[in-house]
Amino acid sequence: MIVFIVLVGLLIGSFLNVCIYRIPREESIAYPSSHCTTCNTYLKPLDLVPVLSYIVYGGKCKYCKDNISIRYPFIELFNCFVFVLLYLRFGLSIKFIAYAILSSTLLAMSVIDFDYQIIPDGIVVFILLLGLAYKLASMVLYRVPYPLIDSIVGFLIGGGFFLLIAILSNGGMGGGDIKLMGALGFWLGWKLTLLMMLLSFLIGGVLSILLITFKKKGRKEAIPFGPFIAIATFITICWHQEILVWYVGMFFNNY
Repeated sequence: MIVFIVLVGLLIGSFLNVCIYRIPREESIAYPSSHCTTCNTYLKPLDLVPVLSYIVYGGKCKYCKDNISIRYPFIELFNCFVFVLLYLRFGLSIKFIAYAILSSTLLAMSVIDFDYQIIPDGIVVFILLLGLAYKLASMVLYRVPYPLIDSIVGFLIGGGFFLLIAILSNGGMGGGDIKLMGALGFWLGWKLTLLMMLLSFLIGGVLSILLITFKKKGRKEAIPFGPFIAIATFITICWHQEILVWYVGMFFNNY
């Protein structure tokens, strides 16, 4: 089963590369078929084998020999790594499937936000609808009560808090971040949304310092917050119980 998960993770990672390239350009992710962005030659199935085709062709287009960014196989491998982590955590379950789709969507969103400082509305709407579908499916399959109030409160806390930051900072937080936080708050409910927000600010602070230190971003240059939200969401999904147990043990064991 793990081999199947690896293959699916790589294939979806390859599809994410298409989304990352086309969505900001407002192009269809379905048509036309994949082609070299330099010579426009349509690629054959063997040219699109994740990671392997990059290695076989030496990181160059098979037809025009133009260099291909190493980011393409990196995203494929990273998405595969995320799928394996989720599978080891949740097994083959509806939770795994839902979280895998969410994580892949957040990965594509993060790269787009880092490159263009935008979070497309279509991605946010997809995340919100996916969360609703997941909760309804869980209710039907596992006969658990649908925590609609918890989701709505999470939506309001996530989006509302970031909206407040945007108002108080006079635009210091983008509209895409606000909408993304609302959609993820719907997924997580209010308790985990609070944890995710705390983690996003901690991760954002650390990674921003690293980006500036290694001169990937300038001191006065805007640093997109979407990738930090994505990382914090993944950590919250996978390890919120361990984090809460550690926190309680760290601060309350002496009382």
